[in-house]
Amino acid sequence: MLEIGFVTDEISVNLQDAIKTGVSWGVKKYEIRVIEGQRIPAISKQDIQDLLDLKKEYGLEYTALSPGIFKLPIGNDKELERELNETLPRTIEIAQQVGAGMIITFGFQKANDEPSENKQTAVSILQKAGERAQESDIILAVENEPGFWCDTGKNTADILTQVDSPVIGANWDPANAIGTSEKPYPDGYNALKPYIKNVHAKDTDTHALDRCVLVGKGLVDWQGQIRALLEDQIVPHITIETHVEPLKENSLQNIETIQKYITNVST
Repeated sequence: MLEIGFVTDEISVNLQDAIKTGVSWGVKKYEIRVIEGQRIPAISKQDIQDLLDLKKEYGLEYTALSPGIFKLPIGNDKELERELNETLPRTIEIAQQVGAGMIITFGFQKANDEPSENKQTAVSILQKAGERAQESDIILAVENEPGFWCDTGKNTADILTQVDSPVIGANWDPANAIGTSEKPYPDGYNALKPYIKNVHAKDTDTHALDRCVLVGKGLVDWQGQIRALLEDQIVPHITIETHVEPLKENSLQNIETIQKYITNVST
């Protein structure tokens, strides 16, 4: 069975509200990204304590932390160095505190005329990040996004093959591959499958960075994708990232749709 998780701020930016609402829907797995407008790791000691208290109270699992690192071009050396040497270690520290075994990263913005040698720089930075994560037994999952070196499933797989780290895999976001040169499912998924550690669920009818829609109302073949995830058993859960206002109403509808797809495949 494929369980359903949630990015908390896709329910509410208020952590308590997000968790209590999600638990009422039967959700016990959560990815932490933003709490009251502050993105991981720039959260307070009280926020960390709240995460621990809620985890104990409701029997939660924190599946991943999302600090938004490596959403920069390769040429931004100073900021990339800060993310590698400050943001990532602090995120790892919080992950260890709250018991999250995974950190979501990105795969570097790419200009149309960017020199091909920058790809090797991207590989090198991810290798360094992997060294830091491996020391702490943390998995890094690189999310594909349009306009990045890691945009399609195939391109992301190519970079991860070169990185060749046991602690670096992929956060597969099929909607983020819409608008690239490949069909997310089955093509992108099959290319990236050996590296997938986490999956985000949202949908778009144009381009994920332009506009998102309810799951099942866009261009992603979510029924086929969920069937493959159930058959391949490469992840234990799928994390909803609604991106459609109003969040609570549409997040609940996304849960119902995905649960329907899971049930249809399983019966």
